[in-house]
Amino acid sequence: MDRSASLPSSPSSPSLPTPEPAESARASALSRAERFVWLTARVLEQRRFAYHFLGGGAEAVETALTAHLGTDGGYGHALDPDLRGPVSQPPHAVHALRVLDGIGRCGGQRVERLCRYLTSVSTPDGALPVCHPSPHGYPAAPWVPAADEPRGDLLTTGPVVGLLHRNEVWHAWLFRATDFCWAAVTALAEGGAAARPYEVAAAVAFLDGVPDRARAEAAAERLGRRVREERLILPHPASGPAEEHPSAPGPCAPLQVHDIARTPGSAARRWFTDAEVERSLDALVAAQQEDGGWPAPRRGWTPGATLEWRSVATVEALLTLRAYGRRI
Repeated sequence: MDRSASLPSSPSSPSLPTPEPAESARASALSRAERFVWLTARVLEQRRFAYHFLGGGAEAVETALTAHLGTDGGYGHALDPDLRGPVSQPPHAVHALRVLDGIGRCGGQRVERLCRYLTSVSTPDGALPVCHPSPHGYPAAPWVPAADEPRGDLLTTGPVVGLLHRNEVWHAWLFRATDFCWAAVTALAEGGAAARPYEVAAAVAFLDGVPDRARAEAAAERLGRRVREERLILPHPASGPAEEHPSAPGPCAPLQVHDIARTPGSAARRWFTDAEVERSLDALVAAQQEDGGWPAPRRGWTPGATLEWRSVATVEALLTLRAYGRRI
């Protein structure tokens, strides 16, 4: 059966016409999202969707991810849609590790080679820059920093280190990178550094994976107090038409509760009341668009990147809703 066609209402009616809008509204979020994925998503997101929701195999996801693999062990080819071209970059590594973590394949020789790449692009303090200088000038989103001597940044280092620790990966590079993350998270929690929502998300990704749980919980408690006091995360989702609340370009776009506490087991979950979590999840459900996909996490800079981000956002939204026990 051609799954890119309208999803049938039952196995016995494969030739039903495209549903009318009212009928589509009654369809499940999952079936509407499935149609969007088969119509528009990259192969990687199609394979991820099939793995997580249709019983597909992990090998197919790994094969699709390998298309983005570079000879240096890093990832490129617009795995992170904001960075175009074949050159390996740290944000691509973040994306790759999230994919591998989701399918239980974050280890082995593939990750060993990735760690060697991370070592090669690290700054003197052992951290990862947001973007490593490329001599080729491939296109990138206007908010991606370009510097001849980039500095280590929690935005990329935090999620990478957290995911590697979560999967019990041990590599010499991790020691200095972990120290960098602890220092950066401490500065965020104690007000010694300016805080942006995406930096808070990166800190949470680190704290959710690092093995010293007592220290992580203490740091999360201090960071949570700052988040609440400075209202860095929206505890009350904005209401009204989407065009009245456009996401800001770049990493300063506002985040909501479900963007920070992606699962109930996250260290950030305790920052928010049950009611705030439920309102945020309600807003996530309501954000599903008429075509079945979720919007891109930030204002687009090219049509292609926007569509790719939408397929990523759709898979992530479904995973978050399922993690919280929402019926999809």
